[in-house]
Amino acid sequence: MFRKIYDRIPRFIRNKYFLVLLVFVVWMLFLDRNNFMSQIGLWSDLHKLQEEKKFYLDETAKDSVAYYKLMNDSIEAEKIGREKYMMKRDSEDIFLVVKKPKVK
Repeated sequence: MFRKIYDRIPRFIRNKYFLVLLVFVVWMLFLDRNNFMSQIGLWSDLHKLQEEKKFYLDETAKDSVAYYKLMNDSIEAEKIGREKYMMKRDSEDIFLVVKKPKVK
């Protein structure tokens, strides 16, 4: 009975080297700590982190340009103080125009 089933299995599958290779591949793909699925997840995380790094480098470059302008140009410092922090001179009044949101 067993011999009958054994003879029906193709010969290359019965090869001991093929079986060892098959066990190794299954082990590496699914059972190992660094399996294929975790490698895909790590690659995805790496890609996201590289995009974040690029974003923060760009933001740092923009901020350093703004900082340079702020420290070296008094007109720019006044502009930022007026626009961002609502600062004013003693002889001025500030009027804010706020648009009402549209109701649907």
